[in-house]
Amino acid sequence: MIVVESILRRERAVIAVGLATVAALAWAYLWQGAGMGMSALEMTALSLFPHLQADAMGAMDAAWPVVIAMWWVMMIAMMTPSAAPLVLIYGVVLRRHAGTGRNAYLLSLLLLGGYLTVWLAFSIAAATLQKALQPDFLSEMMLWSRSAVLSAIVLAAAGLYQFSTLKRACLTQCRNPVQFLTEHWRPGQLGSFMLGVRHGAFCVGCCWMLMGLLFVGGVMNLIWIAMLTLIVLVEKLSPVGGKIANLSGGLLIAWAIATLLV
Repeated sequence: MIVVESILRRERAVIAVGLATVAALAWAYLWQGAGMGMSALEMTALSLFPHLQADAMGAMDAAWPVVIAMWWVMMIAMMTPSAAPLVLIYGVVLRRHAGTGRNAYLLSLLLLGGYLTVWLAFSIAAATLQKALQPDFLSEMMLWSRSAVLSAIVLAAAGLYQFSTLKRACLTQCRNPVQFLTEHWRPGQLGSFMLGVRHGAFCVGCCWMLMGLLFVGGVMNLIWIAMLTLIVLVEKLSPVGGKIANLSGGLLIAWAIATLLV
């Protein structure tokens, strides 16, 4: 019991390790291919060295539930690190408010569950769109855009969204976890879950167009996944996150124009 109580008093470290483990397992599943029939490393190699595609398999016609799972695990891997500050702060507040580490663990888990549930809803929409775009607009093997017009539209839309009022409002909520908790606090287990849902909704509102860029560079392309993860982290956690959003928006619009011209 003494050991258990000692661990419970260190909820910040335990929750941090838990979050890191969730993200690491998600990245490992992606690395193995997320059930898509080819590992993410192989997919990335094919995107870097197109001449290898002749020796690769044809289409990866995964079932719709598998595609949903792939998207959701990818979102868990990409978004859990940026949600960590909120979950950690929430655990500390709960510890001081409720006076029990056990309650802090449960409610923090419910918060994360609500957050990831929203990303599950996004993943269902993304998987549905992916199936609709294949094979006319999206390569069934590489899972990237086969149309310059589609690529330009996605790039331009993502770039313009970076300057939108909605993006700014959602990013502000994501960048200020203490303010978010102060404004949206709800007691109890359901309150914790709904708090996660609300934060997840702001997070989706902030990042959904950036995630759409995966249709341009390849849904299972590790380079694109890592790049987008880094952009999201910088936007949410860096003091210059707002400026980075503007810079990336301008670059995406320029990229869209170049895609059409080339």
